[in-house]
Amino acid sequence: MPELPYFMKIGGVYTEEFTREIMEALNVHTVFTIPIAGGIPVYESVVVTWIIMAVLVLLAIIFVRNLKIDNPSKKQLLLEAAIDKVQNFFLEILGENGRRYIPYLMTVGLYIGISNIIGIFGFVPPTKDMNVTAALAIASIVVIEYSGIHQKRVKGWLKSFKEPVAVILPLNILEIFIRPVSLCMRLFGNVLGSFVIMELIKIILPVFLPIPFSFYFDIFDGLIQTYVFVFLTSLFMKEAIED
Repeated sequence: MPELPYFMKIGGVYTEEFTREIMEALNVHTVFTIPIAGGIPVYESVVVTWIIMAVLVLLAIIFVRNLKIDNPSKKQLLLEAAIDKVQNFFLEILGENGRRYIPYLMTVGLYIGISNIIGIFGFVPPTKDMNVTAALAIASIVVIEYSGIHQKRVKGWLKSFKEPVAVILPLNILEIFIRPVSLCMRLFGNVLGSFVIMELIKIILPVFLPIPFSFYFDIFDGLIQTYVFVFLTSLFMKEAIED
């Protein structure tokens, strides 16, 4: 058997090919460039996000057509029941003071959920791009801190950094920067890890083996990561707005 000077063969999978898949997963691909100010690259994650936005807008138009107060249709009743259940879930965490932030949490949850499972339709999940997860984390921390300022006013918000004791003031300030990093890296790492594992499975046996694993990594794990992101965001928000 001839020597393999550039790579090893383990379990029928060439590590060089696997490494190539990992590097491909880490790359951010440019779909096209807008010829303005020297060229503005439009990445694949942005294009897929546009597709998700279009789908959500289309579904919103379909589901809110012909809404009735009297004799609502089964479609309307199902939609109202689903929205009411999600609202109650967040209300149990946030309380009445956090009701105004529920639409944001629901919107983020919808976007992340669809982004995480869109891989089963042949698209690259936008949440595999760290720029996307970082933007979501930064937006969430801005809303979290805004909720604290709105509830306690600026003076009360600043005073909360000295609670429960003034000595932990530096840690409470540092937490503002730690939280978005935690939200960003947790979502990015899990989505990227699932993507890499699925690519490895496709290399080993590209025909039948990826199907059951796809249900777990693309659907179940994707929805779990959506839940974790919005749940942690709502917990941080509850901590910011509670007296």
